[in-house]
Amino acid sequence: MSHVDTTHRSGRQHHQAGAAGNAIEVVELSKRFGRTRALREVSFTVPRGGVFGVIGPNGAGKTTIMRALLDIIRPTSGRATVLGEDSRNAGPELRRRIGFLPGELSLEGRITGRRLLQHYADISGPVPRGHIDELAERFHLDLDSHVRTLSRGNKQKLGLVQAFMHNPELLVLDEPTSGLDPLMQQEFLSLVKEVRAGGQTVFLSSHVISEVQQAADVVAILRDGQVVTVAGVEQLRQTAVRHLRMTATGIPPAELAERLERLDGVGGLVCRSLASGATEAVATLEGAIRPFIQAVSTLAVTDLVLEEPDLEESVLGLYSAPAASASPVGPERGGRP
Repeated sequence: MSHVDTTHRSGRQHHQAGAAGNAIEVVELSKRFGRTRALREVSFTVPRGGVFGVIGPNGAGKTTIMRALLDIIRPTSGRATVLGEDSRNAGPELRRRIGFLPGELSLEGRITGRRLLQHYADISGPVPRGHIDELAERFHLDLDSHVRTLSRGNKQKLGLVQAFMHNPELLVLDEPTSGLDPLMQQEFLSLVKEVRAGGQTVFLSSHVISEVQQAADVVAILRDGQVVTVAGVEQLRQTAVRHLRMTATGIPPAELAERLERLDGVGGLVCRSLASGATEAVATLEGAIRPFIQAVSTLAVTDLVLEEPDLEESVLGLYSAPAASASPVGPERGGRP
């Protein structure tokens, strides 16, 4: 696993300077494995001090990007800059400034978790006193057990501790909550918020949309090695699909349907009469809700349910959309720790 140099002097300097510039810049990055094109001219930037998520189905190219950033593999064409340096120059000094959690952990099993973390600390540089134990306590991880006896979830916790323990400038986390129970997933999200508040940058990948929604500021959606779009989470929310159900009195189904069908973003509309004499409408609503509210404001509405935006439906729809070049706003498994 690659780590950040965490001497308090250099770490603080980098964090203080981190507000300016980008932590990662990727320009037309492509990668071929034989005849397979794993990445196709991918471009995005990751501002310092934020959380950038890459989401896509398995095989979309998420891990290939991360491995290229860390110089575990070399791109076929294009370039990537990490913390101001060409990723192809990712020698020990640059790697000490990065905390990396690979998608597939390969850990020495014949020693305890504590000894393993000490080994990584010797490579990464100084770790604040007591920080390892603090992280282990947060994740309910027994550091004195042999690694080979740990469950998959506890091995994942061990990987997270090694990535965070030296307060890296940049965290590169591939499927970070894989194998964690819901309580530990929430603890991870809390930790991400804390390091972001401290000026660190987080670059994470996932195929779990709700995870990225909670953790990231900006999301790149990847499909077949191409960036479909890069958008803020709030932007995705505003264009997401909502499910609505309403009942109103004093208006027949045909008239209500005609009124709602005139609105942009209304789909799957079904209007019917209820036994009570009221009219029920069920539909999906994409985009802004203000036009819908205005359209029904003069009705005698007796019930209205408008669910939270379903980002999953929106993102899955983007998976099948034509890929496009990413905006400069911001953005498979493998690799040993």
